[in-house]
Amino acid sequence: MAIKLYNFLPKKVEEFNPINAKSVGMYTCGPTVYDYVHIGNWRTFVFEDVLKRVLRFNDFDVTHVMNITDIDDKIIKKAADEGVDYKKITEKFEEAFFDDFEKLNIESEEDAPREVRRETNMFEQYPRATESIDAMIVLIQKLLEKGVAYKGDDGIYFSVEKFPNYGKLSGLSKGNLKKGARVNADLYDKESWADFALWKFPSSPKASGGQVKKEPSWPAPFGEGRPGWHIECSAMSMKALGETFDIHAGGVDLLFPHHENEIAQSEAATGKKFVNYWMEGEHLLVEGEKMSKSLNNIYTLADISEKGFDTLALRYLFLTAHYRSKLNFTWESLQGAGNALNNLREEVASWNEVEKEAWEGLPDFEKDFKNAINNDLDMPRAVAVMWDMVKSDNPTVRKHESILVMDKVLGLGLERIKKAELPEGAKELIEKREAVRKTGDFEESDNMRGELAKMGVEVEDTPQGPKWKVKQR
Repeated sequence: MAIKLYNFLPKKVEEFNPINAKSVGMYTCGPTVYDYVHIGNWRTFVFEDVLKRVLRFNDFDVTHVMNITDIDDKIIKKAADEGVDYKKITEKFEEAFFDDFEKLNIESEEDAPREVRRETNMFEQYPRATESIDAMIVLIQKLLEKGVAYKGDDGIYFSVEKFPNYGKLSGLSKGNLKKGARVNADLYDKESWADFALWKFPSSPKASGGQVKKEPSWPAPFGEGRPGWHIECSAMSMKALGETFDIHAGGVDLLFPHHENEIAQSEAATGKKFVNYWMEGEHLLVEGEKMSKSLNNIYTLADISEKGFDTLALRYLFLTAHYRSKLNFTWESLQGAGNALNNLREEVASWNEVEKEAWEGLPDFEKDFKNAINNDLDMPRAVAVMWDMVKSDNPTVRKHESILVMDKVLGLGLERIKKAELPEGAKELIEKREAVRKTGDFEESDNMRGELAKMGVEVEDTPQGPKWKVKQR
């Protein structure tokens, strides 16, 4: 079955056909490293991880590039407020981001330690904006030469009016265009069009204590300054993947203005289609509300852990909703996800482990699972197929093989689960109970079940004989 994906550009599900037969170029918007990432953003990052895993499950070689925004308005303001160099902010929160990255079992593109990557600059998969300034300057220079960008009193701006297809991704009407208006801020009114900053000339922001500090800047032919947020992603993605690539993914909140602006500046510079498939993950609500500081409902992975939850329970919760549907986070729903994950772990721990080349998995279940994930990443259906397989009467060694296949996409870390060992005396008690049960003395067998429960062993009577599992403590 071919992979089908919802493409936000034509706004329909399409069969996925990459530029090159078996390789995929994929760019995703990474974190702005000025604070800890909240769980709404983590939903997007997990969706992107699942997308990459699905592509690889279908035997595609995936080059995944995710930027690190380490210079923008928020970073500069925070550095000014704290009276420190902006790198003190970005290095701290980049490190925190990748620590959390691992806690959610998101596949990393590099096996080398992050310290090595930071010191040697050896990898392209996680480019930092400040390490790609030259590429941004070249791109802005092209736009100036083509007459679609111009110099203002505080920076270089893209002229939205000179890009006829502006709005094709977000679907906004040109009636909202404010001719001649310029927006210097990285984020602005999501219902209004205006020329946006490609390059910002230096200013001196005032910190909360009144301290004035010149913001970071770099030399450029059109004037010293720093990049606007939107140009960063265009320059970094095309530098790594080429002027046209397969997939660009992010959160639906980035459709406008960020992704719209990326298309405009990239296609105006190259004259080529920028991206073939645009994929956007929906919002995460908290107790039915949008996350906001005023509601005090912005949670991080640290908040999840401090309440005693496994962070992989959050990943499991994300898998229970389609990426294009809103998901309502509650502590009760997280508890339910955690219970389901623990039950799954206990099941897998009770199964016979796969012996190399001794058994095959369960092809029918694996086929249904693949059909689900290839149908626009239908993870709720994929999770349901997984549970149908878990609860089936098939030999546990075959189920064990299939669960490991499925977990290549689910990413729940099931390959790390070791077979459970019965406490001392439990094996003999299970055998004795089965003999008693066959005599029809069910009262005594129930008493023995209670003794096993005190030992942390749960027994289920099946036509094939007693099935046991050790409860995780």
